Amino acid sequence: MKYNVIHRGDDISIQLMHSFHRLIGQYGLVHEEEHPDVVLSIGGDGTLLHAFHQYKEQLETIAFVGIHTGRLGFFADWKPDEVELLAELMGEAAQQNDLRVVKYPLVEIQITTAQGIETQLALNEFTLKGVDATLVAQLHINDELLETFRGDGICISTPAGSTAYNKSLGGAIVHPSLDAIQIAEIASINNRVFRTLGSPIILPKHHHCDMYPRANQNILLSLDHVYTQRNDILSIRSMVAAGKKVKFARFRPFPFWSRVREAFIGYEPLGENKS
Repeated sequence: MKYNVIHRGDDISIQLMHSFHRLIGQYGLVHEEEHPDVVLSIGGDGTLLHAFHQYKEQLETIAFVGIHTGRLGFFADWKPDEVELLAELMGEAAQQNDLRVVKYPLVEIQITTAQGIETQLALNEFTLKGVDATLVAQLHINDELLETFRGDGICISTPAGSTAYNKSLGGAIVHPSLDAIQIAEIASINNRVFRTLGSPIILPKHHHCDMYPRANQNILLSLDHVYTQRNDILSIRSMVAAGKKVKFARFRPFPFWSRVREAFIGYEPLGENKS
């Protein structure tokens, strides 16, 4: 089994990387940057998103695992003081040729301009925002007009990303076993003249959403942590990526709802005198 480490660049993450190299070397794993089997992310969720985009052309053969060195890491299963245990379990999985993974759906974005179609993938979300004016865009679901949106922007999230920006917009948390995407409005304008649905929409994998922004509009696009400004977009299609998923290595159980509880609620047992 081959592995690589992507780290945030701070002192703690660099020290953990060196410790992991030393520990995992005892099990005969090979450090390989170009075509690893497992990519270890050390840092926060942003570090893992960076790792995903670095290896997004190799998703069929790569599994990700994370150690979080910040205050909150939703994707990262492991804490800094567990690096020795992680190396041990990863080494055992390599020796037994038994790498267990979970798969999460992705959102595919097709951007149409006068020059052609660009296809992108996002692990968390894709957003579309107006830069110097209100965003105006028609939304079509399965080639049928749903609404003309006016407001700050639109967020298209995966189930994994439903706990990120989407959640702050009032969207639902969606279990990543569901092949779906979610559309959430960002500060839409609703009055007696302009009207939008005003509620998040969840689309299954065989549906798609097309957005047609007003011509020559300055738009800020984001794919996870990557931002670009454009004014040449004719349309954008969003859908569940067909045949492509991201894999996360699981060396111990960590149920999704336990992850949600720890990230957003914490855990406090209900004692006899608590109500």
